[in-house]
Amino acid sequence: MTATTLTQNEVRAHALAEKLIKFLETGEVPDGLFAADVFCDFTMPTWRLQASGVEDCVALRLAGHPGQGTVPRWRFDPTPTGFVLEVEEAWDSGGEHWTCRELFRADIGDGGITLIAVYCTGDWDAARRAEHASAVTLIRP
Repeated sequence: MTATTLTQNEVRAHALAEKLIKFLETGEVPDGLFAADVFCDFTMPTWRLQASGVEDCVALRLAGHPGQGTVPRWRFDPTPTGFVLEVEEAWDSGGEHWTCRELFRADIGDGGITLIAVYCTGDWDAARRAEHASAVTLIRP
């Protein structure tokens, strides 16, 4: 997909997805990322949490990922109401290197992201990655 084939809404959705990645990496909320009444529905492997409003949604994220990290790989797909963003994250905490994969489905409005559903694989430390590598050979990263 090239910039010339994107609609105005898709360009705006892509810009919000890039702001979301910046938030994931820094923990700081870029201006215009979230609408004031944003709702987050977060699903992890064995639990589900929800938050409403920017402050509570940010607190939910920072409770699980309080430090800075990187998003080395991501994929953006526009939808009629916003976007889907698939990411891989990496960060260091407590002397460990952690990774996870997440899928975000976001609806957007005039104020930014209005609804975000997050599906996370769970956080993998070195032992989990080693266990996985010994059991499975991935075809692609």
